[in-house]
Amino acid sequence: MSELPISIPDAIPHRGPMLLIDAVVAYDQDHIVCRKTFRADEHFLQGHFPGDPIVPGVILCECALQAGAVLLAQRPAGSAGVPLATRLDQVRFRRVVRPGETIEIDVHLRDQVSQAYYLDARIRCGGQMAARMEFACTLAPRPDQSLS
Repeated sequence: MSELPISIPDAIPHRGPMLLIDAVVAYDQDHIVCRKTFRADEHFLQGHFPGDPIVPGVILCECALQAGAVLLAQRPAGSAGVPLATRLDQVRFRRVVRPGETIEIDVHLRDQVSQAYYLDARIRCGGQMAARMEFACTLAPRPDQSLS
């Protein structure tokens, strides 16, 4: 697996405060590893839970979806559209993630059938499994392409 200078803003349309990938650590055609460090001032932590904040599980899922989108954007068909989630399966949360912690998101492309992509994700924090899931997505026209 090689480390590549992948531009996350060029790969996916997400922007702050919903851009949830800080860096691409490693990449090959069917696999990507990304990182995200959660800051104490993240908008979703303000009410989850006051005095004892934890990163919501849905945010961990979104991190995996965004890492998968960056992976698919590197494939030849990836420039044709933006991956949109169509299914989440077998979602399991194993460890609480708190502000100040860094997660590593490991996503594998399992299969592609036409414009349907099937992926697996593992999210680790401090060397421990924090969450895992399977998901599927399809490609939707990029916002700039839908204006044409």
